[in-house]
Amino acid sequence: MANDAGGRMKVVIYYAVWATLCAVVAGIVITLIHTWFFSYNPGRSWLVHTLVSDILTAILLAAGQGAVALVTGSLLAHLGRQLHGTVLLGLLVGAFDFVMDFVQMAAPATELGWVPDLLIFAAATITITALGSRASAA
Repeated sequence: MANDAGGRMKVVIYYAVWATLCAVVAGIVITLIHTWFFSYNPGRSWLVHTLVSDILTAILLAAGQGAVALVTGSLLAHLGRQLHGTVLLGLLVGAFDFVMDFVQMAAPATELGWVPDLLIFAAATITITALGSRASAA
């Protein structure tokens, strides 16, 4: 039984890292699109400033989502549930990030502010993780 729990936790850790990487990639792609097409850059130094600050923001948001995925997966593993399709789940986290960020970038009226955005990202990560879990076979 302990080995089964250890195996579930190993999957949860790998999933959290994968979800973080997918969210980072989505954030970097959005950053590049934003910097090249949507932001005003009066010079090269401002372009670099925009790129660096947006990439750092994307990495921090992804790290937060990875932490949420780790905590959610750990709770599910503790309840005897096992994650399935973790590669797809991580890709879904990244795809959700990309779509949400793109909509907010293309239509600024949809931007709700930092707190609602963080809550939406956390809720989406929790939902995706929970939907990817199944009861373990006894």
